[in-house]
Amino acid sequence: ATHPQSYYRTGLANPDFPGYARNSRQQTTSIPHIHFNGAGGNIGAGKWNDGSKENRAKLADRVSDAMRRTFDAPTFHEIAAADIGWETVSVALPPAAHLIEADLVNRLEDSAGKSADRLGAATHLAWLRRCQMGDRVDIGCLTIGPANILHMPGELFVEYQLAASSMRPDRFVAMAAYSDYGPGYIGTKVAYGQGGYETSDRASRVAPEVETVLVGAIAKLLGTSELRAPLGIPHDVSNP
Repeated sequence: ATHPQSYYRTGLANPDFPGYARNSRQQTTSIPHIHFNGAGGNIGAGKWNDGSKENRAKLADRVSDAMRRTFDAPTFHEIAAADIGWETVSVALPPAAHLIEADLVNRLEDSAGKSADRLGAATHLAWLRRCQMGDRVDIGCLTIGPANILHMPGELFVEYQLAASSMRPDRFVAMAAYSDYGPGYIGTKVAYGQGGYETSDRASRVAPEVETVLVGAIAKLLGTSELRAPLGIPHDVSNP
C-alpha cells in the first residue's frame, strides 16, 4: 500500500512506477496484469519518493523484482467452486461536519471565484447530497480459497489494511481501495485531530466516526468479531 507515484504534475498521463513494473512483468510472462492500489492514503514510497526522475525507474525495478520472485515461488491450493465467493455490505458513511450545503452552493455559484474553489465546492456538494439522500457505499470481499480480497472506498489510510490483516491472521487478507472516491480521503478517527492535508476540510468529506462504520463492515465480511481498539496512534502534541 502506497501512493503509486514518484514525480508528477508534468501535464502528461503515465502509469508511474507500478505501471512500469506491471508492464515489464506482463511483457516477460505474456500474462495480463492488473494493478489495484491498496490503502495507501497516508503512505508514500519512503526514502525513494523524493520527486527525482531517476528514482521512478528504481522503484519500478524493485516492484518488478518482487513480482518476479513471488511468481517464481508460488504456493498452490486446491479450490472448488464452493471456495469462491463474493459478498458485499452496504454502509452509510457519515458526512464531515464542515460540509454545509448553503456555503457550498454559494461558493459554487460565485462566478468570480477561482475555478479550483468552485470545483472543490461542487465535489463536496455532490457527496453531501448523496449522504442526504441516504446513498450507501458497497464494501466488497472476494474469497478465493484461503484468501480474502477486500474492496474499500476512498483514499483509505493504511491502518485499515493492517487492521483487516490482524483480524484474520489465519488467512491471506489483501485490500484494494478507491472503489468509490466520493468520500475523498478516509482517515482513522484519531487522525482527524492530528492535522495534515489528508484529513483536512479540503481533502476529506467524511466524519471521524467513519472508522467505526468501516471496521464493522470489514469484520462482518471477514467473519470475525469487530476490532474494538481504535486505529492509529494518538499523538501527544506536547511531546512531538
